[in-house]
Amino acid sequence: MKKYKSIAKAVLLSCTLALTTSCNDFLDKAPDDQLTMEMIFTDKIRTEDWLAGVYSSIPSPMWGYFKEQGYNIMGDDITIPQDWSPYGWRSVYAYTTGNWSPISTWVPNYWVELHKRIRSGLIFLQEAKVLPEKDLTESYVNQMKYEVRFLIAYYYSLMIELYGAIPFTPGVLVAVDAPESEMMTPQRPYAEVVDWIDKELLEVSEHLPAVYPNNTDWGRATSIMALAIRAKTLLFAASPLFNGNPDLKDWKNSEGEFLFDAEAKPERWEKAAKAHLDLIKAAEAAGHKLYYEYNVDGSIDPFMSYYNMSLKRFSEGNKEILFGRPENEDLNSWQAHHLPKGIGGNAAMGVTQELVDAFYMKNGEMPILGYNEDGSPIINPESGYVENGFSTNTEYRTTKWPGGGPSNLANKETGVSPVTEEGTYNMYCNREPRFYVSVIYNGAWLGVDNRRVNFLQGGRDTDMTFDSPQNGYNVRKRISLDVFPRDKKHVYQPGILYRMAEAYLGYAEALNESSPAPTPDVYKYVNLIRERAGIPALKEGLSKEEMRAAIQQERRVEFNCEGIRFHDLRRWKIADKYLGGKLYGMNHDGSEKSDDVNNPKAFYKRTYYKSRTFNKRMYLWPVPQAQMDINPNLRQAPGY
Repeated sequence: MKKYKSIAKAVLLSCTLALTTSCNDFLDKAPDDQLTMEMIFTDKIRTEDWLAGVYSSIPSPMWGYFKEQGYNIMGDDITIPQDWSPYGWRSVYAYTTGNWSPISTWVPNYWVELHKRIRSGLIFLQEAKVLPEKDLTESYVNQMKYEVRFLIAYYYSLMIELYGAIPFTPGVLVAVDAPESEMMTPQRPYAEVVDWIDKELLEVSEHLPAVYPNNTDWGRATSIMALAIRAKTLLFAASPLFNGNPDLKDWKNSEGEFLFDAEAKPERWEKAAKAHLDLIKAAEAAGHKLYYEYNVDGSIDPFMSYYNMSLKRFSEGNKEILFGRPENEDLNSWQAHHLPKGIGGNAAMGVTQELVDAFYMKNGEMPILGYNEDGSPIINPESGYVENGFSTNTEYRTTKWPGGGPSNLANKETGVSPVTEEGTYNMYCNREPRFYVSVIYNGAWLGVDNRRVNFLQGGRDTDMTFDSPQNGYNVRKRISLDVFPRDKKHVYQPGILYRMAEAYLGYAEALNESSPAPTPDVYKYVNLIRERAGIPALKEGLSKEEMRAAIQQERRVEFNCEGIRFHDLRRWKIADKYLGGKLYGMNHDGSEKSDDVNNPKAFYKRTYYKSRTFNKRMYLWPVPQAQMDINPNLRQAPGY
C-alpha cells in the first residue's frame, strides 16, 4: 500500500468537510462533533457505512443515464419533449441544443463530486484497521481496501471519459490545512492517467473475488469488474477521440506539457484487444456468459433472451452481468416514463426514428442505408424493407415472448407466438427480434391492458400535451411487460453497467482495428451476438473498413437505450454526423391510420419535429468555470 502514501492529518469528521454522502448519515447517528475518525474505523458498521459512501457515486444506468448523466437523451437513442426541461431535464436540453459551456449546470458534476469520492476512498485506505475482536479481520479489511482501490480507478476512468485531461495525484490525500500550492493541481497528460488505471485495475483484479458466494454481496467490486473497466478505458484510449486527435494536439497544462499525443498510436488497439481477451477469459472461467433462453425445440429464443437479459437478476441465472448495481431508487417512476399514457405512463419518452431505422430486418440486412436531404430514407433493396402500406396477415415466430399479441394466439405446444398483427404498418414488419423487444410503436401489443397501442390523436395513448410521444414511439427496452403504472404494478430490475456482450464486441472492434483484415475471432465474437439476436452471421470476406461499419452498427442495435451509444459516437469522433440536424418521426398530429403523404391527418409519414445542435467542442465536457476561478493552474478544454 506504499503507493497510497498520505500527507493528511487525522481530523474530526464534520459537515464542513463534506467528504462523502455518508458523512451526513454518520452525523445523524451521533451527537454533534463527537464522531471522530477513530470512532468510525474501530466500528464495523460505521466502517462499512464509510465504504458504502465511497460506492455511492456509481452511476445509475436507469434514471442516471436518462436524466442525471443524461447519456441516452444526449445521444440519438431517445428523445423527450422540450416542455420537460423545467422538470429536471434542463442540462440534458442544454447539451442537445448546443448551449453547453463552462457555466452549464450538469447535475452529476463529476469534476467535483468524484474527487470528493476519491478523497473519501483515500481516507478509508489510510484509516481502516484490522480489529479481529470487532469482526474486522485482516482478510476482510484488505478486501475492502481493494474494493476502494477499484472504485478510485473507476471514478478516474469516468472523469477522463468526459473531460479528457484532469488533475491527477494518485494516492495523495491533501490535508484540509495544506498550503494553497498543494491544492492547485494542474491537469496531467491523458496517457499518464490511462496507464495508471491500466496497472492499478490489473493489480486489483488479482486480489478481488471473481464472484461472491452470497447474493447479498452482489454489486460489490469483483476482479471481473476491474478487468471490465480496464478494458473499457483502454478501448476509449485507442479510439480516434483520444488517439491522435488533431483537435486536442495543442492543449497544454499550466506546466507546458502537452495533454494529448499529436500522432495516433496503433499499438493502443493491440493493448485494448488483449485487455478484452483477458476479460473474456477471466469472465468465462468465473461462469459468466451471454444470457440465453430456449424454445421448446431447443433452439435459441432470441426474443426472450434479449428481453430477460436486462431484467433477470444475477441470482436468477443472468450471468451476462459483469458489472451491476443493485437499484434502490424509484424504478416505479422510471418505468412509467417509458410507457403509454393509456396505462398510466408518462408517455413522452420515445425512441428516435433513427433508432427504429437502425434495427435489422429478420434476414440480417439493414433496412435503411442513409437519408436524403429531405429526411426521406435510402432503402436497402436487398433487405425486403417496405415503407408503405399495411400487413395483410398476422406474423408468427418461434418464441415464447408474450409481447406480440393475445396469449390465445400463441401455440404453447409448438412454441409459436404472434409478433405483429394483420394491419401493422409495414415499416414494423419482418424486423429482427431486438426491434420488438425495444420499441413501442403504434399498434404494438399492450398485454397488461389487453389491447394494442393507439398513438393516433384522439386515441387512448396520446394527446396534444407534452405527456405523449412526440415522434410516435415509446421505449420498451429494459421494461417488463408486467409493468402497469395505472394499477401501480412495477417490477424490480438490476442496474447493468457492463455485460458480456460489451466485452465480446469490444474485443472484436479492437482486434479488427489492430489487424490488417478481420480475423476469425473478429467474426466469431460479432456472430455470437447476432446468433443470440436471431439474425444470420456476417458475410465472409469483409474488408477492415466494412467490418468496422458492421461492428459499429451491431453496437448501435445491441446496446440501444443503455447509455453506451453516446460515448461510442464521441470516441469514434462521429458525433457531429449524428447529433446535429433535423429529427423526424411519425406525425404527432395525425389522427388517421394512413400513410398518404398528402393527407395532413395521416399518422404514418415521416414528419419533422425538432432540431439538434452539436458543436465540435462538445466532444469533451468543459472544466466547470467555478473550478477555473478557484484553481489558476487549470486550462480549459479546446473550444470553450
